[in-house]
Amino acid sequence: MKEGPDIALIGALIGDPARANMLTALMSGKALTASELAGEAGVTLQTASSHLSKLESAHLIQLRKQGRHRYFSLASDDVGSVLEALMGLAAKYGHTRARTGPKDPALRKARVCYNHLAGEHGVRLYDSLVTQKLIIAGDEDVLLTDAGDAFMRSLGIDIDALARSRRPLCRSCLDWSARRTHLAGSLGTALLDQFYALGWAKRIKGSRVVSFSEQGERSFLEIFKV
Repeated sequence: MKEGPDIALIGALIGDPARANMLTALMSGKALTASELAGEAGVTLQTASSHLSKLESAHLIQLRKQGRHRYFSLASDDVGSVLEALMGLAAKYGHTRARTGPKDPALRKARVCYNHLAGEHGVRLYDSLVTQKLIIAGDEDVLLTDAGDAFMRSLGIDIDALARSRRPLCRSCLDWSARRTHLAGSLGTALLDQFYALGWAKRIKGSRVVSFSEQGERSFLEIFKV
């Protein structure tokens, strides 16, 4: 028997179409019930429960109980990062479904990708940071420059706290609808949280849509010029 991590096990769990649809649904960052996930996967509740048990046993998802209700979410940022990478790889090499992104214009414009901003505004944010030399983008790694550090602090983001976390500060994530890169990592999360805190945008309840206010959008477009 070969030694080392069993990537075949993880690959088989993620690769099942029903489980893949469930995991993709959880990339919204929301905790969902077994019934909701069964609907996403197009399977019965009993079948969904079996799939969820396997994913939970492999520590890919976690169960959260609130009163009589049971909710499932991704187990960690590591799982989200793997799914982001697989979605980006599939999009890069043309392994897509009938359409390359959501039909809803609001979803295409700005939405949550697990815990950071995606869609057209997410791509604009990334491109602006590169153009202004606030980040340096390599093939895989993204580096925050000194100017970028100062810029983020001016927005009220605690870079020191982010640097102390276990998560990567900056990561690139391929947007599967725009097929362009947006910013992930702890900085990507912090920026989206700051947009909420500043009142620029809000998450639409029951949706992945991030809706910018009129003033918030003006501020966003002014600061993140392309």
